[in-house]
Amino acid sequence: MNGSKILGSSALCLVALFVVSGCCGMCRQGQAGAAAPCCLKGAAAAAAMPAAEGTRKDVLYTCNCGPDCKCNAVSTQPGNCACGKPMRWAHIVKVEGTEALLCTCAEGCACKLDPNDPSKCGCGEAVKRVDLKGSGLFFCNCGGSCTCNTVSDKVAECGCGMPLKQHQ
Repeated sequence: MNGSKILGSSALCLVALFVVSGCCGMCRQGQAGAAAPCCLKGAAAAAAMPAAEGTRKDVLYTCNCGPDCKCNAVSTQPGNCACGKPMRWAHIVKVEGTEALLCTCAEGCACKLDPNDPSKCGCGEAVKRVDLKGSGLFFCNCGGSCTCNTVSDKVAECGCGMPLKQHQ
């Protein structure tokens, strides 16, 4: 075997390993209704896998102190909220106006909003709503109800081509 065939075979095995242990490993077994969006087969599963954490543009860290807390701390970087407790990882599933709808499932999750129940993400967990107004963050809201899900702590352009907006 020449080097390119070995490299190609190794890459194929690596992709198969990621598909089996990564995306499909996150699916809930026995979940009622349709399979979670990450339960895809073949090339579709590889395409649906989340990007490396450093490249994701939909991740936010939010206050996790409970419903009584009103600090509304939000950041694109991990750290502690104004209450002094560690902020929780989440990813944006939709932006409505200045409000981000977040999936707070396991870190690395890449699910979408549940099409049958907009109060839940594809993992079945309740969606957390966070107001981005006054947060200092830039986010895409390319029209009424945006699903680009891009957020940044600096001026940037969304994948849809629109400039990210900051609402004070």
